[in-house]
Amino acid sequence: MNRTALTIAAALTASLLSTTALAQGKVGVINLTKVFDDFWRTKQADAQIKDRLAEFEKMGQSMYDDYKKANEEFGKQIEAANDPSLSKEEADKRRKDLDKKRKDIMEMESNIKQFQSNSQRALMEQRGRVRESILRDVRGVLEEKAKASGYATVLDVSALSANGTPVVIFTTLAG
Repeated sequence: MNRTALTIAAALTASLLSTTALAQGKVGVINLTKVFDDFWRTKQADAQIKDRLAEFEKMGQSMYDDYKKANEEFGKQIEAANDPSLSKEEADKRRKDLDKKRKDIMEMESNIKQFQSNSQRALMEQRGRVRESILRDVRGVLEEKAKASGYATVLDVSALSANGTPVVIFTTLAG
């Protein structure tokens, strides 16, 4: 089926669905984004996520400060190990210490990256869980109100299609 035929079929299906919905009852519209953003639980959850982000940032900064300090000490140890007045045994001992310090620093760097990755994932998962829970509750209330008021269909005027365009092109019902 070519693209034009597919577009016409989609438009025809959409018009038939809307005609059927209109024949069966009222159609309502809502700006779900506004309802979600203004909901007290959303604001509470945003504050909790900001607090958790601040905790992660504080922990990350502490890890970075330790890493920076270790790097500075490492630089001093390199200078000390290259002192020409050291005996061969002492110079070899200091080089071994440098190798251990280098491995420790690399491990610290790896731990910082791992921490950042885990922190970001944890925040994204928390946002997702909270969003799902809030939307489920909001949707339940909206469904109850719509049914009680005799609405057959309720459209979200803030919804976007797969290509980023508004799903509802025009309505006089939403503000």
